[in-house]
Amino acid sequence: MSGIDPFALAAAGLMAFGLYGFCVCRHPLRRLLAINLVGNGVFLALILIARRLPDGPDPVPHAMVLTGIVIAVSATAFGLALIRRQARPEDDGND
Repeated sequence: MSGIDPFALAAAGLMAFGLYGFCVCRHPLRRLLAINLVGNGVFLALILIARRLPDGPDPVPHAMVLTGIVIAVSATAFGLALIRRQARPEDDGND
């Protein structure tokens, strides 16, 4: 066994796939999902870094990941609202 952690490969794969999707896809929803993939890869990498410390797991990166998840959910909801507003047809203001 080479000692490569499968979770590290998964984190790198998520970040690479998300970056590729962000660069290639033109649809705003797909770009938002690609940004979420990159963020999930970063979260997984932070958890791996915290796990590998010699003194035991550090709670600070875990707290950062939990905070990041909450922020990512709110940013995704905001991005979805912006995408929905952009896709809505223009009104003439005579409501």
